Amino acid sequence: MKFNILFAPLDVPFERRRQTAVVFLWLISLPVTLFVFFFMCTVPFFWPFIITYLLFLLFDIAPENGGRRLEWARKARFWKWYADYFPIRLIKEADLDSSKNYIFGYHPHGVIAVGAWTNFATEANDFSKLFPGIIVRLLTLSSNFSIPLYRDHVMSQGVASVSRTSCQNILRMGPGHSIMIVVGGAAESLNARPGVYDLTLKKRLGFVKLAVQNGACLVPVFSFGENDIWEQVDNEQGGVVWKLQKKMQQLLGFTLPLFHGRGLFNYNVGLMPHRRPITTIVGKPIEVTQKDNPSEEELRIVQQKYIDELFRIWNTYKDTYAKDRKKELTLID
Repeated sequence: MKFNILFAPLDVPFERRRQTAVVFLWLISLPVTLFVFFFMCTVPFFWPFIITYLLFLLFDIAPENGGRRLEWARKARFWKWYADYFPIRLIKEADLDSSKNYIFGYHPHGVIAVGAWTNFATEANDFSKLFPGIIVRLLTLSSNFSIPLYRDHVMSQGVASVSRTSCQNILRMGPGHSIMIVVGGAAESLNARPGVYDLTLKKRLGFVKLAVQNGACLVPVFSFGENDIWEQVDNEQGGVVWKLQKKMQQLLGFTLPLFHGRGLFNYNVGLMPHRRPITTIVGKPIEVTQKDNPSEEELRIVQQKYIDELFRIWNTYKDTYAKDRKKELTLID
């Protein structure tokens, strides 16, 4: 079978080349920071700095206390170029009272949750102007803060640990302080395929319990197109690839979808995401009654309100932003 690589023309506008370069640099940021760190470890001149830095990491509590958010990093102009690559848009359905705290739930996870990063870890789409007084922090696995230099990069964007302690510390910082949790996690990433929106949500009660215990409003967020920007190698449930991915998830807390997309100079071979639009809808807040020890039944009632709001968002916008869907929104677990 013949396979043709579709190369990009030479006369692509500079603006689009710039967008591609920014997305590429973001995609390789983790291996690049690791390479820089280990290279520095080979140079004796840097050893005193490396030792001091590693000792600092042992006692650094920033990941559990909101990170080290730097507004200039979040507002860097190149994040606008990054968002325009796809492009990514952020749509607000309701104003949020800045005297309250919020737990935003992001769906779907996609391969890397690109929409969550763009809209909540940067100001590419002016989150702080759309929601004045709301200071949101995107949360990720604690293991990411064990990676030298990379940890400092993501913390500068306002990213923090998703541990329960971290969540509570942020929500208790005062009015407006809020968190964004990508609810489906690693399990959901394995189902990220174009035109398919299969969510892992039925058994996820932890974020609901966190909201009730802290009296924080729940806000469903849905990104149309999040699953469209990469394809995945077939990993049918029960197959060899799927079993290896689930084993990796059990051992490390995360897994690795075998994804592919386009290249820097071609349209159909490589690991770069496709230029396909992502539209993120921030739904209406769900008020909760604070309770220190809610029963499972009480949590299920709140969870159902959350699910109903999520499906309302889907049904309202699916014919506009998911015209090429292969199936309807489905809760699989």
